[in-house]
Amino acid sequence: MSWDRVERLIGTENLTRLAQSRVGIVGLGSGGGFVAQSLAMSGVGQFVLVDDDVVEATNIVRHVAGLPYLGQPKVSAVRDLILQRNPHAQVESYHGRIEAQPELLDNLDVLVVGVDSERVKFQINDLARQKHLTAIYAGVYERGEGGDVVIIHPHQDSPCYACWAGNLREGVQISVNEQHRLDYGMIGESGTLEAEPGLWLHVVRVATTQADLTINYLLRNTPQHIHLPANTVILANRFLEIMEGTLTPPYSAMWVQIERDPSCLVCGLEGSRLNLKDQSEEPSILSMDDLLERSNLHHDLEDE
Repeated sequence: MSWDRVERLIGTENLTRLAQSRVGIVGLGSGGGFVAQSLAMSGVGQFVLVDDDVVEATNIVRHVAGLPYLGQPKVSAVRDLILQRNPHAQVESYHGRIEAQPELLDNLDVLVVGVDSERVKFQINDLARQKHLTAIYAGVYERGEGGDVVIIHPHQDSPCYACWAGNLREGVQISVNEQHRLDYGMIGESGTLEAEPGLWLHVVRVATTQADLTINYLLRNTPQHIHLPANTVILANRFLEIMEGTLTPPYSAMWVQIERDPSCLVCGLEGSRLNLKDQSEEPSILSMDDLLERSNLHHDLEDE
C-alpha cells in the first residue's frame, strides 16, 4: 500500500504526526465506525476503540461492517476494518462500557464520541474533564434531517458538553432530582436524540465532518490546520430551521458559537462554588455523581 497521495496533500511531517497520533473512539455504530475507518484511511496510526454492542442484522445496511461480521463485537469488526486499510496501525479494543474502564482514555491526543445516548455523553463529559481531554461529539437529528458536531476543550473558556447541550439541545435541562443528583433532561424516552433513523448517507455526512474536524485538530499548529469560525457546526440535510424563522437550505451548514454557561452545575461558577475542597489544594473537577454529595446545596436539599 502507498500513502503517496496523502503525503503529497499534507506533507511528510504531518503524515508522520498522524501516524503517531492516538485517537480514542467511544461508540462504534453507524457514525463512529465510519469515523474510525475514515481516520485510518487518512493516516491516523493509533486507536483505542470502545463499544459494548455487537453487529446485528439490522446494522448491516447502516454500518461499515458487513455480513461477514454478523454477531461479532463492533470493536472487533472495526479493528479488523482499520487494519485492512492500515496494517501498521496499533489498535486497542475494549468490548464494554467506558464507565467500567475510564483509564482507556489516558494518554489520548483527542477523543471522538460516537454514542447516541445523551446520558452517556454527559458521563463521557465528566471523564474528559477529569483527564483534560479534548473531545469531539456528534449528533444526528430525527430522520437524518441534519446533525451537529462540536469540539469541547478542557480549558475554562470552552463550554463543557453539559452546558453546550443545555444551550443547543431542545429538551435538555440540567437540574437537581429527588435523589439529589444532577439530572439531565432527556430527549425521548430512550435518552437519545429523537432517533427515528434516516439513511446511512445522512449519518455519514455528519460522521465525515466529525472525522475531518478530528484530523484538523490533530494538525493544529501546522499550515494545514484550518482555523474554525466557531465551536459548533450544524448540518442541514433537508430544509432545517436552525435560526428561528429562517429555513437553512438542504446540503448547507451553519457555524454557531455556544458559550460556556457560568451557571452550569458541571463546569460553571455554580459548580466551582459547590467544590468545597481546601483552597490550598489543586482545584478538582467534580463529576455529576459527587458534585452534590460534597456541597452545601446537597444538605439544603435534604432539609427540604
